[in-house]
Amino acid sequence: MTPSFSPHLINDPFGDPGLYIEIRWSRRALLFDLGDTGSLSPTSLLRVQDIFLSHTHMDHFIGFDRLIRVALGRGKRLRFFGPPGLIANIEGKLRGYTWNLVDGYPLTLEAREFHPDRIIMAEFHAKDGFSCHHLPEVSADHSEVFSVLEEPTLSVRAVALNHRIPSLAFALEEPFHININKVRLHQAGLPVGSWLKDVKQRVWENQPDSHVLKATLYVEHRKEVKTFTLGELKKRFVTISRGQKIAYVVDCRYDTENERKILALCRNADTLFCEAPFLEQDREKARTRYHLTATQAGTLGAKAHVQQLIVFHFSPRYTGQGERIRQEAQAAFSTTYQERHGTAV
Repeated sequence: MTPSFSPHLINDPFGDPGLYIEIRWSRRALLFDLGDTGSLSPTSLLRVQDIFLSHTHMDHFIGFDRLIRVALGRGKRLRFFGPPGLIANIEGKLRGYTWNLVDGYPLTLEAREFHPDRIIMAEFHAKDGFSCHHLPEVSADHSEVFSVLEEPTLSVRAVALNHRIPSLAFALEEPFHININKVRLHQAGLPVGSWLKDVKQRVWENQPDSHVLKATLYVEHRKEVKTFTLGELKKRFVTISRGQKIAYVVDCRYDTENERKILALCRNADTLFCEAPFLEQDREKARTRYHLTATQAGTLGAKAHVQQLIVFHFSPRYTGQGERIRQEAQAAFSTTYQERHGTAV
């Protein structure tokens, strides 16, 4: 089955953090952190609507300017989700420029920052020079894993980790995976096409089996309008399975509280993208810098029962030793998994 989410790091493991996740069935992408985005084409950036920021240290936020530059003049709404201080930092970025010629531009930035007990929201509109407009606050409990974004087709949850400031870790998950049996479609004389996106959308929306869909199809170069019930299509062509889950953890140290929160967020993920700035031999330096070692990243991945671990955010002190860091992480991942399960990964 073709996965719904196609993730890739936007830089090599020694570069700035950033995870770009393309939603395969739509022209949409999600971006986790905003390090240097020079590797992403303008077309790729324009697919991004939602940006999830762990925190706003320079290496996680310096790509903000390029994103806005690419989006200017487009009829877009960019949504930013992040920790306390996000709104002030966005406002500070925007105040660094003069905006007297953008009053006709339709770009809107929406920011939500997640505090332990509330959500603070604001909007910035190009039409009024990106002035900050605060919105009513919303009370909420963010002491443990919490919801950041909920849609019929996907959800993003987060947890605040200790990096001497709150650093958010994220998990992207689809509620279930929908696969269309193309062989059966062909046998029924039906084409593959955009009409199947509508079918998937209705299934994700939990529409009843009696829901009627009208599809405009081109069968043997002839345009036809066919009517189906959702139940009929599900029975004949749809297979529903476990949804995909991708987790993203950066900038935190290994301690009891952080470990507990990471395991709660990342459990059973298909892929965990986890920082590993230090080798285990520099464990004390990692602790004082509030970062993980490769061994700690591997241990967390195994304890969380993830299927695949990808480590990144390597410290430049190890330039040329990237494979050593990866091997150390994978050794801990495999060893811890075997200790807990008695089998090899």
